[in-house]
Amino acid sequence: MNAELTDRPAADLEPLLRPLFHAAAPGAAVAVAVIRGDERTVSCRGYTDRIGVRPVRADTRFEIGSVTKTFTALLLAEMAARGDVRYDDPIDRYLPADAAPGYPHERPITLLHLATHTSGLPRLPVGLTPAAVPRWFTKPYATFGPSHLLRALPRTPVRGTPGAQVRYSNLGCGLLGLVLANAAGQRYEELLLSRICGPLGLVDTSCGPGGEPATGYRRGRRVPSFRLPALPGAAALRSTADDMLRYLQAHLALDAVPLPERTDATALRTALAEVLTPRVGRRRTGVRICLGWNQRSPDDPRSPDDRDSADEEDAAGVADGLVYHAGATRGFTTFVGFSPRAQVGLAVMAGTQPMRGRGFVQGAHETLRTLVAEQRPE
Repeated sequence: MNAELTDRPAADLEPLLRPLFHAAAPGAAVAVAVIRGDERTVSCRGYTDRIGVRPVRADTRFEIGSVTKTFTALLLAEMAARGDVRYDDPIDRYLPADAAPGYPHERPITLLHLATHTSGLPRLPVGLTPAAVPRWFTKPYATFGPSHLLRALPRTPVRGTPGAQVRYSNLGCGLLGLVLANAAGQRYEELLLSRICGPLGLVDTSCGPGGEPATGYRRGRRVPSFRLPALPGAAALRSTADDMLRYLQAHLALDAVPLPERTDATALRTALAEVLTPRVGRRRTGVRICLGWNQRSPDDPRSPDDRDSADEEDAAGVADGLVYHAGATRGFTTFVGFSPRAQVGLAVMAGTQPMRGRGFVQGAHETLRTLVAEQRPE
């Protein structure tokens, strides 16, 4: 990135960021990355744990929860640009013969349906919650692995016709990560590293431990690190403010992040444009579903609803729309959003419990809207 990076917010930016720090749980680790035109800012508050010894830094790693889905969708777009897969490929093509969900095959579930929450699959796999209950206060999903998922899929109900309705599904996006890995013959994390994180220079973004981790808290108690081995493509990534800044920059300007010579730069740049194309719309909420991302007008204050009819005719993009996604694990909350038209981006990560996350995410969304309004030409 050519622009200068500063860790001290500009005088006019600091009042906008202050409510975000206050919205997190008291003492929580918080890191904020902001792009405004040529300005780059990373601002951190708090400590990596409640002992107060290690302050949060730009390279402190946070669990980003469902923001992982945007990486999985970018991986889909990159593989589609290479010709490795197609958006309309049925998922059965990349699953064992006895592991496909049961549904009418006149209109099969496709990779695009998984990426746009229109597959009809439920939010979570069959059997995940019962397996989680005995470990609910430690690592509830850690023992539910890929083999459990494959056994659960034939018993998984599909609601309605694929493509007909938007129903948010962790299972769908996690399954997308699995089928992409199967198509490439690599583990999800290895595939993501070679195709997305490595080329974009996201050196601290991965599914596993490492680096300087922040500690998540729920109701004042430390929460063990989040693990979801069956569905890493849905919510398993950890990242830093530095990496999120670079990730935002790649989406705002396709040629702004230098790519290694060995990278298929054309495919990745094509993918970065593809993920911003709206695919379906939500009639009631005004939200358009892109690949992994949500999009809405910056002047629309309505809260998103994840249960709504899909309307392909309403999928034409908002020229200056806000693109965003939020995520939460048991001890972390994240919001990432940007406006290509205004050249504004915002990533907020906090080691704060999801119970406070709703107000935290709404505050981040409002901050993004304000930043965009200030940057938009008259």
